[in-house]
Amino acid sequence: MEIRVFDDMDQMTLEKVRDLLPMVSEQRREESLRYKHLFGQFTCLQSYVMLRQMLEELGLTHPFVFERNEHGKPFLKGYPDIHFNISHCKSGIAVVVADHPVGIDIESYRKASESLLRHTMNEEEQHIISESGDPIRCFTEYWTKKEAVFKLHGTGILRHQLHELLQGDALVNTWVNVGKRYAYSVATNEKG
Repeated sequence: MEIRVFDDMDQMTLEKVRDLLPMVSEQRREESLRYKHLFGQFTCLQSYVMLRQMLEELGLTHPFVFERNEHGKPFLKGYPDIHFNISHCKSGIAVVVADHPVGIDIESYRKASESLLRHTMNEEEQHIISESGDPIRCFTEYWTKKEAVFKLHGTGILRHQLHELLQGDALVNTWVNVGKRYAYSVATNEKG
């Protein structure tokens, strides 16, 4: 499994978008240009370039054809043993590639309202977050874990599972960039 994070979001310019366009497949170029805002265009293109580099390092040949499952999770057509996932937020872009199902989520720090905390976290998680020295960071870490598990399963967010989600069989690792104020988590069912 390989994970890459891009967090130099100062590169997000119209000029950089123009530079990235020839580096992606026609499918991804069309997808990126559907976004009306620079953020969507840039993250769509930059994440694809990161993924492309990772796949080429595995010996795969570009152009790649992507399809989506019934819940919208993308997969690489013709390569059933290659799994990947992409996430982005205002602080960065995270990409993971593995030989088994995997999910990734990256989030900028954000304060959770009491209602959001109750809705997304079980009582134990709420207690841990409220008693932590940095509740904003702690909430962000928990949220990335939950989102990564949903993305691992390819289902999208299922509200009725939010409270029990981290009690399942998924293995979740979390990293934090305190200076740039973001966290990201990777979820898998495989050890290693």
